[in-house]
Amino acid sequence: MNLRIGYGYDVHRLAEGEEFWLGGIKLDYHKGGVGHSDADVLIHVICDALLGAANLRDIGFHFSDQDPQYKGIDSKILLERTVDLLRKKGYEIGNLDVTVGLQKPKINPLVPEMVSVLAKVMKISEGDLSLKATTTEKLGFVGREEGVDAHAVALIYKVDQQVDLEK
Repeated sequence: MNLRIGYGYDVHRLAEGEEFWLGGIKLDYHKGGVGHSDADVLIHVICDALLGAANLRDIGFHFSDQDPQYKGIDSKILLERTVDLLRKKGYEIGNLDVTVGLQKPKINPLVPEMVSVLAKVMKISEGDLSLKATTTEKLGFVGREEGVDAHAVALIYKVDQQVDLEK
């Protein structure tokens, strides 16, 4: 049996007037993420969890913020390329569990749309992606609305050794 797990953590500062991309969709909010790409913290953390599970380093290694070709890039492209790297190494996604820390705006109503978008990009079942949101009860940089963070855990498996995880 060749199951592997990976963990990802990412943070982006929030600033007035920036676009706010989260989970592959644009949020209507007066603040947005600051970053070299579109600063989609949710996608970045999924990339890191998947890359870590496959022992392929991290998102910065593959898509450097020093490389001008990634300036302003849609993070869905980075996710698609990450999944391609994973599959070239012989792995498939078992499931992902992701938590976003964000005081405002409230994103729970948008979770189904985010899951749909991300599942399509990764070519997985929506049931294989769990997405949750939490506040920090106004504590820390998230609570002060200075930033957004996210944590992700990914389970991957070798394609030729698929395991029925429901047994």
